[in-house]
Amino acid sequence: MEQAWIKVCDAAEVQPDAAFACEVEGRMIAVYQVDERYFATDNVCPHAYALLSDGWLEGSEIECPLHGARFDITTGAVLEGPAECALKTYPVRLEGNEVQCLV
Repeated sequence: MEQAWIKVCDAAEVQPDAAFACEVEGRMIAVYQVDERYFATDNVCPHAYALLSDGWLEGSEIECPLHGARFDITTGAVLEGPAECALKTYPVRLEGNEVQCLV
């Protein structure tokens, strides 16, 4: 199955200090803006079902609101447990005013 760039939101919808939640191709995705760059990850914590978009974004780290697991949104790496597996990340590009992900 070939991946395709898909619009996930308008750039103006993504605030620098919060995750923007959206659904793309049946996937729950969170989009972030850090230092004028955009990133996208799964929006569901891999530890327990919680929406990361309800969590706290500080710099390039997102904290799960349920158990406090922290992830690096640029790589998906676990920075603090209880999560043990990385967060799925998606390539992102800005085309005009559109934030697009490769899904």
